[in-house]
Amino acid sequence: MEHKKTSEREEFIATQIVDAVYSVHTALGPGLLEKVYEVCFCHELTKRGLSYQRQVDIPIKYDGLKFDEGLRLDVIVENLIICELKAADKPNPVWQAQLLSYLRLTGKQLGFLINFNVPLAKDGIKRMIL
Repeated sequence: MEHKKTSEREEFIATQIVDAVYSVHTALGPGLLEKVYEVCFCHELTKRGLSYQRQVDIPIKYDGLKFDEGLRLDVIVENLIICELKAADKPNPVWQAQLLSYLRLTGKQLGFLINFNVPLAKDGIKRMIL
């Protein structure tokens, strides 16, 4: 399967996202609630001049109908990159499927699955391209 190439803009934003994750993880470490990481992560995005939306509802299109309830992604950065944030002891394979579904449903191609509850930040970052 052939993937679209990410744009320079997407790559720049992706770099800023990873940098923001490292900043939050370095300052707070693991062990806090996901909501704490989310607000601090978004603050770091703001410091980097990036726009974002938090807790974005994703409509479901099924059988010719549109349903407005059901799915909510954590953060979308610059209306280009989806970030799903976690704060869990063990990774769950469903998270990857969830992020891929969000990418398909929104028409975005780049996303990050970020788990802050890890000893090293790099071990909690998974980049996914649809």
